[in-house]
Amino acid sequence: MANTLYDKGREAFLAGDADWDANTIKIALLSASYTFSQSHQYLSDVTGVVATSSALSSKTVTNGVADAADVTFSAVTGSQVTQFIIYVDSGVAGTSRLLVYFDTATNLPVTPNGGDIGLTFDNGSNKIFRL
Repeated sequence: MANTLYDKGREAFLAGDADWDANTIKIALLSASYTFSQSHQYLSDVTGVVATSSALSSKTVTNGVADAADVTFSAVTGSQVTQFIIYVDSGVAGTSRLLVYFDTATNLPVTPNGGDIGLTFDNGSNKIFRL
């Protein structure tokens, strides 16, 4: 699978149920135990979470392009990280809507060793993703 928006994530953006710059948006680093499916809608559908970020900061939406400040996951331990997702954090896994799936990124896979893992977003024209 290549990097993609979840279908229900697209639907949420179009219906106004997901707001990139107003909602609390987070990232979950995932192990190989997660198998992507377009039918997944909420964080509760996801297995193999290794670490989660704090809320993304400095989010922008210029010209339909989503961007945010780069993220650092502190003191990460656990399984090898092979993919990550971006989601709207409602505070409850069963209502935290999945937005974007990534299985291809610089420095993936990465094996946690108790240190920090940095996630640097693309500075090209598509940034994190483009609607």
